[in-house]
Amino acid sequence: MTGTAVAVQRLNAKHRDEIARHLLQLPENDRRLRFGQAIRDEAIREYVERIDFDRDRVFGILGPALELAGIAHLALAPAEKSAELGLSVDASQRVKGYGYALLQRAVLHAVNLGYRALFMHCLAENATMMRLAKKAGLLVVVEYGEADGRLKLDQLTHGGAFREAVADQIALVDALLKQQNFAATQLIAPRSATA
Repeated sequence: MTGTAVAVQRLNAKHRDEIARHLLQLPENDRRLRFGQAIRDEAIREYVERIDFDRDRVFGILGPALELAGIAHLALAPAEKSAELGLSVDASQRVKGYGYALLQRAVLHAVNLGYRALFMHCLAENATMMRLAKKAGLLVVVEYGEADGRLKLDQLTHGGAFREAVADQIALVDALLKQQNFAATQLIAPRSATA
């Protein structure tokens, strides 16, 4: 597992609409903090369309209604063996450890691929990301109102691939249980409305 009790799904190109929906529902200030500048809806749609799922990895956490409560985009640079991470969590789902779980899952994956460094870039005013970066052990440098975090990734650790496989299986079970629960609530809701 990733060291947390939060199930983190690996997303693919079939999830583009859900990823866009998650990012589009972020309030204006959250968008600015996530992308480092104000960003319009069309720019978010273009960003999501440009995600290269063959190279990069995107992870997500499902909310109770099967919506993406949080996502992490791990942009991989194979030649440099480095990765850049951007993440966001829905405001209503914060303080549940989702940001840290997404970060830990991305780190585990990057390590298992043999990557040597993980970078995060954010505005210095983004106190949540600054705390998260420091908690995860990133060296954070602040200059000119922007912050860069860098984490030197350890070499492959014993059992890393197994931990990632277990995390994937837990995420699958979590998704199936949430789908069943959501379907059950949809069946019950119309009946109680007519009663």
